[in-house]
Amino acid sequence: MRSRLRSLRLAGLVFLALALSACQLIAPDVEDAPLNSLDPQGPFARQIDSLFWPVFWIAAGIFVFVQLAIIVAVFLFRDRPGRKEPKQIHGNAKLEVIWTVIPALILATIAVPTVRTVFDLTECAPDSMRIEVIAHQWWFEFRYSNIEGMPAGAEIETANTMVIPADEEVCAVLQSEDVVHNFWVPKLHGKRYLVPGQENLLRLQADEPGTYYAHCAEFCGLSHSLMRAQVEAVPREEFEAWIARQLQPAAIPDEGTPAWDGLQVFQSAGCVQCHTVDFEDNDQNIPDNIIPREAFNGPNLTHFADQYRTHFAGAVLPEHGEDFETALKRWLADPPSVKPGSYMPDLGLTEADIDNLIAWLRTLE
Repeated sequence: MRSRLRSLRLAGLVFLALALSACQLIAPDVEDAPLNSLDPQGPFARQIDSLFWPVFWIAAGIFVFVQLAIIVAVFLFRDRPGRKEPKQIHGNAKLEVIWTVIPALILATIAVPTVRTVFDLTECAPDSMRIEVIAHQWWFEFRYSNIEGMPAGAEIETANTMVIPADEEVCAVLQSEDVVHNFWVPKLHGKRYLVPGQENLLRLQADEPGTYYAHCAEFCGLSHSLMRAQVEAVPREEFEAWIARQLQPAAIPDEGTPAWDGLQVFQSAGCVQCHTVDFEDNDQNIPDNIIPREAFNGPNLTHFADQYRTHFAGAVLPEHGEDFETALKRWLADPPSVKPGSYMPDLGLTEADIDNLIAWLRTLE
Protein backbone atom coordinates (compact mmCIF):
# COMPACT_ATOMS: atom_id res chain seq x y z
CA MET A 1 0.00 0.00 0.00
CA ARG A 2 2.81 2.41 0.87
CA SER A 3 4.53 1.60 -2.40
CA ARG A 4 1.36 2.41 -4.30
CA LEU A 5 0.90 5.71 -2.48
CA ARG A 6 4.52 6.61 -3.11
CA SER A 7 4.06 5.87 -6.81
CA LEU A 8 0.89 7.99 -6.93
CA ARG A 9 2.66 10.89 -5.24
CA LEU A 10 5.58 10.66 -7.65
CA ALA A 11 3.22 10.56 -10.62
CA GLY A 12 1.40 13.58 -9.23
CA LEU A 13 4.62 15.53 -8.81
CA VAL A 14 5.73 14.68 -12.36
CA PHE A 15 2.35 15.79 -13.73
CA LEU A 16 2.51 19.02 -11.72
CA ALA A 17 6.05 19.74 -12.96
CA LEU A 18 4.99 19.20 -16.57
CA ALA A 19 1.92 21.42 -16.09
CA LEU A 20 3.97 24.22 -14.53
CA SER A 21 6.62 23.98 -17.25
CA ALA A 22 3.92 24.69 -19.83
CA CYS A 23 2.84 27.86 -18.05
CA GLN A 24 4.40 31.28 -18.32
CA LEU A 25 3.50 34.39 -16.38
CA ILE A 26 3.19 37.05 -19.08
CA ALA A 27 2.84 40.73 -18.29
CA PRO A 28 1.23 42.94 -20.99
CA ASP A 29 4.44 44.91 -21.53
CA VAL A 30 6.80 41.93 -21.93
CA GLU A 31 8.42 42.21 -25.37
CA ASP A 32 9.36 38.52 -25.40
CA ALA A 33 5.68 37.58 -25.76
CA PRO A 34 4.60 39.51 -28.87
CA LEU A 35 2.05 36.87 -29.90
CA ASN A 36 0.20 36.80 -26.58
CA SER A 37 -3.45 36.26 -27.52
CA LEU A 38 -4.48 36.68 -23.86
CA ASP A 39 -3.61 40.39 -23.97
CA PRO A 40 -6.32 41.93 -26.21
CA GLN A 41 -5.62 45.51 -27.23
CA GLY A 42 -8.50 46.19 -29.58
CA PRO A 43 -12.30 45.81 -29.53
CA PHE A 44 -12.38 42.74 -31.80
CA ALA A 45 -9.70 40.91 -29.83
CA ARG A 46 -11.65 41.74 -26.64
CA GLN A 47 -14.78 40.19 -28.12
CA ILE A 48 -12.87 36.96 -28.67
CA ASP A 49 -11.33 37.18 -25.20
CA SER A 50 -14.76 37.77 -23.62
CA LEU A 51 -16.01 34.62 -25.33
CA PHE A 52 -12.92 32.54 -24.55
CA TRP A 53 -12.91 32.85 -20.77
CA PRO A 54 -16.52 31.72 -20.06
CA VAL A 55 -16.07 28.78 -22.43
CA PHE A 56 -12.72 27.95 -20.81
CA TRP A 57 -14.15 27.93 -17.28
CA ILE A 58 -17.19 25.88 -18.33
CA ALA A 59 -14.85 23.34 -19.98
CA ALA A 60 -12.52 23.39 -16.96
CA GLY A 61 -15.46 22.79 -14.60
CA ILE A 62 -16.68 19.85 -16.67
CA PHE A 63 -13.17 18.42 -16.83
CA VAL A 64 -12.71 18.61 -13.06
CA PHE A 65 -16.17 17.10 -12.42
CA VAL A 66 -15.57 14.20 -14.81
CA GLN A 67 -12.10 13.48 -13.42
CA LEU A 68 -13.37 13.54 -9.84
CA ALA A 69 -16.25 11.23 -10.80
CA ILE A 70 -13.78 8.80 -12.36
CA ILE A 71 -11.55 8.87 -9.28
CA VAL A 72 -14.54 8.30 -6.97
CA ALA A 73 -15.75 5.43 -9.13
CA VAL A 74 -12.28 3.86 -9.23
CA PHE A 75 -11.82 3.88 -5.45
CA LEU A 76 -15.37 3.40 -4.12
CA PHE A 77 -16.75 0.98 -6.66
CA ARG A 78 -13.71 -1.04 -7.62
CA ASP A 79 -14.06 -4.79 -7.72
CA ARG A 80 -13.26 -6.63 -4.48
CA PRO A 81 -13.43 -10.29 -3.51
CA GLY A 82 -16.93 -11.13 -2.32
CA ARG A 83 -18.48 -7.86 -3.54
CA LYS A 84 -21.79 -8.24 -5.35
CA GLU A 85 -22.17 -6.96 -8.91
CA PRO A 86 -23.45 -3.37 -8.83
CA LYS A 87 -27.04 -2.71 -9.81
CA GLN A 88 -27.26 -1.85 -13.50
CA ILE A 89 -28.95 1.37 -14.60
CA HIS A 90 -29.30 0.58 -18.29
CA GLY A 91 -32.76 1.54 -19.48
CA ASN A 92 -33.37 4.10 -16.72
CA ALA A 93 -35.28 6.69 -18.75
CA LYS A 94 -35.04 9.41 -16.10
CA LEU A 95 -31.24 9.22 -15.87
CA GLU A 96 -30.80 9.04 -19.63
CA VAL A 97 -32.94 12.15 -20.10
CA ILE A 98 -30.93 13.99 -17.44
CA TRP A 99 -27.52 13.24 -18.91
CA THR A 100 -28.78 14.06 -22.39
CA VAL A 101 -30.46 17.35 -21.49
CA ILE A 102 -27.60 18.71 -19.34
CA PRO A 103 -24.90 18.49 -22.11
CA ALA A 104 -27.40 19.91 -24.62
CA LEU A 105 -28.02 22.91 -22.34
CA ILE A 106 -24.27 23.41 -21.83
CA LEU A 107 -23.64 23.29 -25.60
CA ALA A 108 -26.50 25.73 -26.24
CA THR A 109 -25.08 28.10 -23.60
CA ILE A 110 -21.76 28.05 -25.44
CA ALA A 111 -23.14 27.99 -28.99
CA VAL A 112 -25.38 31.07 -28.81
CA PRO A 113 -22.68 33.64 -27.89
CA THR A 114 -20.15 31.85 -30.11
CA VAL A 115 -22.33 32.07 -33.24
CA ARG A 116 -23.25 35.68 -32.43
CA THR A 117 -19.56 36.64 -32.04
CA VAL A 118 -18.53 34.81 -35.22
CA PHE A 119 -21.13 36.64 -37.31
CA ASP A 120 -20.30 39.99 -35.71
CA LEU A 121 -16.59 39.61 -36.49
CA THR A 122 -17.10 38.42 -40.06
CA GLU A 123 -18.49 41.54 -41.75
CA CYS A 124 -16.56 44.82 -41.79
CA ALA A 125 -18.27 48.14 -41.14
CA PRO A 126 -19.31 49.79 -44.44
CA ASP A 127 -17.27 52.93 -43.77
CA SER A 128 -14.11 51.14 -42.58
CA MET A 129 -10.77 51.63 -44.33
CA ARG A 130 -9.95 48.71 -46.63
CA ILE A 131 -6.36 47.49 -47.01
CA GLU A 132 -5.39 44.51 -49.16
CA VAL A 133 -3.23 41.86 -47.53
CA ILE A 134 -1.59 39.55 -50.08
CA ALA A 135 0.29 36.51 -48.83
CA HIS A 136 3.33 35.19 -50.68
CA GLN A 137 5.80 32.47 -49.82
CA TRP A 138 7.05 33.76 -47.36
CA TRP A 139 6.07 37.39 -46.74
CA PHE A 140 3.01 39.63 -46.51
CA GLU A 141 2.33 42.46 -48.95
CA PHE A 142 0.04 45.38 -48.09
CA ARG A 143 -1.71 47.51 -50.73
CA TYR A 144 -3.49 50.80 -50.11
CA SER A 145 -5.89 52.40 -52.60
CA ASN A 146 -9.01 54.56 -52.40
CA ILE A 147 -7.82 55.86 -49.02
CA GLU A 148 -8.96 59.32 -47.98
CA GLY A 149 -6.33 61.81 -49.11
CA MET A 150 -4.96 59.61 -51.91
CA PRO A 151 -5.38 60.73 -55.55
CA ALA A 152 -7.81 58.69 -57.63
CA GLY A 153 -6.09 55.66 -59.14
CA ALA A 154 -3.06 55.92 -56.87
CA GLU A 155 -1.81 52.81 -55.10
CA ILE A 156 0.72 52.18 -52.36
CA GLU A 157 2.54 48.86 -52.06
CA THR A 158 4.61 47.95 -49.05
CA ALA A 159 5.74 44.85 -47.19
CA ASN A 160 6.36 43.52 -43.68
CA THR A 161 4.68 46.44 -41.89
CA MET A 162 1.01 47.35 -42.16
CA VAL A 163 0.46 50.94 -41.02
CA ILE A 164 -3.02 51.79 -39.73
CA PRO A 165 -4.59 54.72 -37.85
CA ALA A 166 -5.08 53.96 -34.15
CA ASP A 167 -8.59 53.67 -32.72
CA GLU A 168 -10.17 53.27 -36.18
CA GLU A 169 -11.56 50.13 -37.76
CA VAL A 170 -9.58 48.73 -40.69
CA CYS A 171 -10.95 46.04 -42.97
CA ALA A 172 -8.14 43.77 -44.16
CA VAL A 173 -9.02 42.14 -47.49
CA LEU A 174 -7.09 38.86 -47.44
CA GLN A 175 -5.80 37.08 -50.55
CA SER A 176 -3.05 34.61 -51.40
CA GLU A 177 -0.81 34.46 -54.48
CA ASP A 178 0.28 30.84 -54.07
CA VAL A 179 -0.80 28.47 -51.26
CA VAL A 180 -3.07 28.68 -48.23
CA HIS A 181 -1.76 31.07 -45.56
CA ASN A 182 -3.22 32.49 -42.36
CA PHE A 183 -2.93 36.09 -41.10
CA TRP A 184 -2.87 36.33 -37.32
CA VAL A 185 -2.47 39.48 -35.21
CA PRO A 186 -3.29 37.99 -31.79
CA LYS A 187 -3.58 41.25 -29.87
CA LEU A 188 -6.01 42.70 -32.43
CA HIS A 189 -8.01 39.71 -33.71
CA GLY A 190 -8.02 35.96 -34.26
CA LYS A 191 -6.74 33.96 -37.22
CA ARG A 192 -8.13 34.21 -40.74
CA TYR A 193 -7.23 32.18 -43.82
CA LEU A 194 -5.82 33.58 -47.07
CA VAL A 195 -6.91 31.24 -49.86
CA PRO A 196 -5.85 31.44 -53.53
CA GLY A 197 -8.69 32.76 -55.68
CA GLN A 198 -10.79 33.82 -52.69
CA GLU A 199 -11.19 36.98 -50.60
CA ASN A 200 -11.66 36.87 -46.84
CA LEU A 201 -12.15 39.82 -44.50
CA LEU A 202 -10.51 40.54 -41.14
CA ARG A 203 -11.56 43.41 -38.87
CA LEU A 204 -8.63 45.14 -37.14
CA GLN A 205 -8.57 47.99 -34.66
CA ALA A 206 -5.95 49.02 -32.11
CA ASP A 207 -6.95 51.00 -29.02
CA GLU A 208 -3.63 52.81 -28.80
CA PRO A 209 -0.66 53.60 -31.06
CA GLY A 210 1.93 50.84 -30.96
CA THR A 211 3.45 47.85 -32.71
CA TYR A 212 1.39 44.67 -32.93
CA TYR A 213 3.09 41.53 -34.17
CA ALA A 214 1.61 39.18 -36.74
CA HIS A 215 2.46 35.73 -38.02
CA CYS A 216 1.35 33.23 -40.63
CA ALA A 217 -0.61 30.63 -38.66
CA GLU A 218 -0.99 27.97 -41.37
CA PHE A 219 1.87 25.75 -42.52
CA CYS A 220 2.71 27.04 -45.99
CA GLY A 221 6.10 25.60 -46.86
CA LEU A 222 9.73 25.50 -45.88
CA SER A 223 9.94 28.97 -44.28
CA HIS A 224 6.48 29.06 -42.73
CA SER A 225 7.94 29.79 -39.29
CA LEU A 226 9.82 32.75 -40.79
CA MET A 227 6.74 34.41 -42.31
CA ARG A 228 5.94 37.31 -40.00
CA ALA A 229 4.64 40.87 -40.13
CA GLN A 230 3.93 43.91 -37.97
CA VAL A 231 0.91 46.17 -37.65
CA GLU A 232 1.98 49.69 -36.75
CA ALA A 233 -0.89 51.72 -35.29
CA VAL A 234 -0.23 55.46 -35.35
CA PRO A 235 -2.26 58.62 -34.66
CA ARG A 236 -4.45 59.75 -37.57
CA GLU A 237 -2.23 62.76 -38.42
CA GLU A 238 0.87 60.53 -38.55
CA PHE A 239 -0.99 58.06 -40.77
CA GLU A 240 -1.89 60.83 -43.20
CA ALA A 241 1.73 62.01 -43.22
CA TRP A 242 2.86 58.43 -43.88
CA ILE A 243 0.44 58.14 -46.82
CA ALA A 244 1.82 61.37 -48.26
CA ARG A 245 5.41 60.07 -47.98
CA GLN A 246 4.51 56.74 -49.55
CA LEU A 247 3.08 58.53 -52.59
CA GLN A 248 6.43 60.19 -53.25
CA PRO A 249 8.70 58.45 -55.79
CA ALA A 250 12.27 57.41 -55.08
CA ALA A 251 14.91 60.00 -55.97
CA ILE A 252 17.87 59.21 -58.22
CA PRO A 253 21.14 59.54 -56.24
CA ASP A 254 23.97 61.75 -57.47
CA GLU A 255 26.48 60.14 -59.80
CA GLY A 256 29.80 59.19 -58.26
CA THR A 257 28.32 58.49 -54.82
CA PRO A 258 28.16 55.06 -53.12
CA ALA A 259 24.37 55.22 -53.45
CA TRP A 260 24.71 55.70 -57.22
CA ASP A 261 27.04 52.71 -57.40
CA GLY A 262 24.54 50.73 -55.34
CA LEU A 263 21.80 51.57 -57.82
CA GLN A 264 24.00 50.23 -60.61
CA VAL A 265 24.45 47.00 -58.63
CA PHE A 266 20.67 46.80 -58.19
CA GLN A 267 20.27 46.95 -61.97
CA SER A 268 23.19 44.82 -63.09
CA ALA A 269 22.71 42.02 -60.54
CA GLY A 270 19.17 41.39 -61.80
CA CYS A 271 17.32 42.64 -58.71
CA VAL A 272 14.82 44.46 -60.95
CA GLN A 273 13.55 41.12 -62.21
CA CYS A 274 11.71 40.66 -58.89
CA HIS A 275 11.63 44.06 -57.16
CA THR A 276 9.92 47.32 -58.15
CA VAL A 277 11.15 50.80 -57.30
CA ASP A 278 8.98 53.74 -58.33
CA PHE A 279 11.45 56.43 -59.41
CA GLU A 280 10.74 60.05 -60.21
CA ASP A 281 8.83 60.25 -63.47
CA ASN A 282 11.43 62.34 -65.24
CA ASP A 283 13.15 60.81 -68.26
CA GLN A 284 16.05 63.24 -67.94
CA ASN A 285 16.86 61.93 -64.45
CA ILE A 286 16.40 58.23 -65.15
CA PRO A 287 19.09 56.74 -67.37
CA ASP A 288 17.97 54.00 -69.72
CA ASN A 289 19.82 51.30 -67.80
CA ILE A 290 17.95 51.82 -64.52
CA ILE A 291 14.34 52.03 -65.64
CA PRO A 292 12.43 49.89 -63.11
CA ARG A 293 10.60 46.82 -64.31
CA GLU A 294 7.44 45.16 -63.03
CA ALA A 295 8.05 43.02 -59.96
CA PHE A 296 7.66 39.26 -60.26
CA ASN A 297 7.47 38.06 -56.68
CA GLY A 298 9.39 40.45 -54.47
CA PRO A 299 8.46 43.40 -52.24
CA ASN A 300 8.25 46.93 -53.61
CA LEU A 301 11.41 48.69 -52.38
CA THR A 302 10.43 52.30 -53.09
CA HIS A 303 10.33 53.11 -49.37
CA PHE A 304 12.52 50.34 -48.02
CA ALA A 305 14.06 52.67 -45.40
CA ASP A 306 10.74 54.11 -44.18
CA GLN A 307 10.69 54.77 -40.43
CA TYR A 308 8.00 52.12 -39.81
CA ARG A 309 9.54 49.50 -42.08
CA THR A 310 11.98 48.31 -39.46
CA HIS A 311 12.20 44.67 -40.58
CA PHE A 312 12.72 42.83 -43.86
CA ALA A 313 12.97 39.29 -45.28
CA GLY A 314 9.42 38.53 -44.18
CA ALA A 315 9.91 40.58 -40.99
CA VAL A 316 12.40 38.06 -39.55
CA LEU A 317 15.44 40.34 -39.82
CA PRO A 318 17.04 41.94 -37.92
CA GLU A 319 16.86 39.27 -35.25
CA HIS A 320 16.46 40.29 -31.61
CA GLY A 321 19.41 42.46 -30.59
CA GLU A 322 20.91 42.51 -34.10
CA ASP A 323 21.91 45.73 -35.86
CA PHE A 324 19.85 46.54 -38.97
CA GLU A 325 22.86 46.99 -41.25
CA THR A 326 24.54 43.82 -39.99
CA ALA A 327 21.38 41.85 -40.70
CA LEU A 328 21.04 43.44 -44.14
CA LYS A 329 24.63 42.49 -45.04
CA ARG A 330 23.99 38.94 -43.92
CA TRP A 331 20.83 38.77 -46.00
CA LEU A 332 22.32 40.22 -49.19
CA ALA A 333 25.37 37.96 -48.95
CA ASP A 334 23.36 34.72 -49.07
CA PRO A 335 19.56 34.87 -48.64
CA PRO A 336 18.87 31.10 -48.84
CA SER A 337 21.20 30.42 -45.92
CA VAL A 338 19.28 32.92 -43.79
CA LYS A 339 15.78 31.92 -44.90
CA PRO A 340 15.48 28.33 -46.24
CA GLY A 341 13.70 28.10 -49.57
CA SER A 342 14.03 31.82 -50.20
CA TYR A 343 13.12 32.85 -53.74
CA MET A 344 15.82 35.50 -53.50
CA PRO A 345 18.96 33.73 -54.72
CA ASP A 346 22.59 34.17 -53.76
CA LEU A 347 23.65 36.76 -56.35
CA GLY A 348 27.35 36.41 -55.63
CA LEU A 349 27.71 40.03 -54.54
CA THR A 350 31.08 41.24 -53.36
CA GLU A 351 31.50 43.04 -50.05
CA ALA A 352 31.88 46.33 -51.95
CA ASP A 353 28.69 45.60 -53.92
CA ILE A 354 26.80 44.97 -50.69
CA ASP A 355 28.11 48.16 -49.05
CA ASN A 356 27.09 50.25 -52.06
CA LEU A 357 23.71 48.53 -52.32
CA ILE A 358 23.01 49.27 -48.66
CA ALA A 359 24.05 52.91 -49.18
CA TRP A 360 21.41 53.17 -51.92
CA LEU A 361 18.72 51.30 -49.98
CA ARG A 362 19.23 53.72 -47.10
CA THR A 363 18.12 56.57 -49.38
CA LEU A 364 14.73 54.95 -50.02
CA GLU A 365 12.85 56.69 -47.21
